[in-house]
Amino acid sequence: MKMPKGFKIITFSLLGLFSLYFISPFVWVVLSALKTETEVFSYPPKIFPEVLQWKNFVDAWNSQPFGVYLKNSVIVTVLTTIGQLLSCSLVAYGFARYNFKYKNALFILMLATMMIPWDVTMIPLYMEFNMLGWINTLKPLVIPAFFGSAYYIFLLRQFLMSIPKDLENAARIDGANEFQIFFKIFVPIMKAPLILIAVLNILSVWNDYLGPLIYLQDQSKYTLALGLAAFKGVHDLQILPIMSITLVMIIPPVVIFLIAQKYIVDGISGSVK
Repeated sequence: MKMPKGFKIITFSLLGLFSLYFISPFVWVVLSALKTETEVFSYPPKIFPEVLQWKNFVDAWNSQPFGVYLKNSVIVTVLTTIGQLLSCSLVAYGFARYNFKYKNALFILMLATMMIPWDVTMIPLYMEFNMLGWINTLKPLVIPAFFGSAYYIFLLRQFLMSIPKDLENAARIDGANEFQIFFKIFVPIMKAPLILIAVLNILSVWNDYLGPLIYLQDQSKYTLALGLAAFKGVHDLQILPIMSITLVMIIPPVVIFLIAQKYIVDGISGSVK
């Protein structure tokens, strides 16, 4: 059904206004990070800086070892993403394409773990990691990802259930073994939901504050989120450094989201279907 021209103009105008409303805080942070301290506190407020103060980013970055924090965040984010993609895809493939005893019961049990709040398992996990000697290392933030996530497994399993069985049967007739069928046929098919999971995991891990706060003690092990919180504690009344570092931290997730947004939509629609 074709949308009337007048209704289309009103719809897009409202969408544009809402977009401006939601993006305005981000634009304000960008402009404020490039101002002088006098311009930030001036009244009435100045929207645009007279001279772009790029040194604000350099001064804020050099005030603490943010290079170390960034390295730790990248290590944790990359390794957890690899772990989630590998483990979740294998488990979801098993639930979707194989029949075995207690399959449905195990799947329901796995979904039931999503109902347990992380706050309930926080203390037992800390005791377990402490017993293993992992406290004050990056291992508690990385190793659990290689055991999968119930939510990501569910998404992939729903996607794989929509693929006909004839595809893998034809591959078996051609002489492909189970690993060849998975890696050469199903992994390319799962491209969109795998990218969706990767983006969701990157956004979650990159912004994670509570996990590093519990398990990390030395400043040299801090991630960017934890380092930013410590930085805010030191520069509580200094707006420019806080805005500069905050902007640096939010740019990578925004860029990743913009690049992968097509696959995010495809991954969600494919999983729901």
